[in-house]
Amino acid sequence: MKQIQISVLSLVFLSTIWLCQSQTNPFNSLQGVYADPKPYAYGQTFGHRKFTFEKDRWSLDFTLSLDPQGNLPVFSFRTFGNYKVLAPSKLVPGAWEAIFYEDKKFVTLHTKQKELIDAFGFTPCSLEVGIEKDISATGCSAWAPVSVCNEDHDLLALTETGGIRFGERPRDNNMCKAENRPTSLTPSVEKVK
Repeated sequence: MKQIQISVLSLVFLSTIWLCQSQTNPFNSLQGVYADPKPYAYGQTFGHRKFTFEKDRWSLDFTLSLDPQGNLPVFSFRTFGNYKVLAPSKLVPGAWEAIFYEDKKFVTLHTKQKELIDAFGFTPCSLEVGIEKDISATGCSAWAPVSVCNEDHDLLALTETGGIRFGERPRDNNMCKAENRPTSLTPSVEKVK
């Protein structure tokens, strides 16, 4: 009888180890540059994302254009910081919850069209075409200052080809709190370096 109890306990112990190993964070050794293979549709505009990962650091370079070729860019956004992958998502199968900390935020305006500048909420930001502006302290348009929002509560999922999918951003761009974490995924960015 004692031998059966030990065998049962051994099975439980081994099952627990297997379960823990099967839930190992696949993003622990994320390294390299990942970019959109083709522009990503944001409604009637198109974005190009380039993420760089090195150890526990990340950065994003994003450009929004009016055309899929990127010939009519409106603005670029850049940010960087540390990141943490937390746990498997309970809502999105295959995805993991993550927090991307933003140490700094920058915007570069690429258009002179007043209607577009107004429509994107850039008028109060005092941006100059082609000049990157640090908006970390002030915020600008849909980006809050770092003191108000220095983290994005996001999702990560690996594709079969080694690409990464992120959470679909809400319309208001607010992922500053865990309850604003996306519940669906974007098309993948693929490793380019």
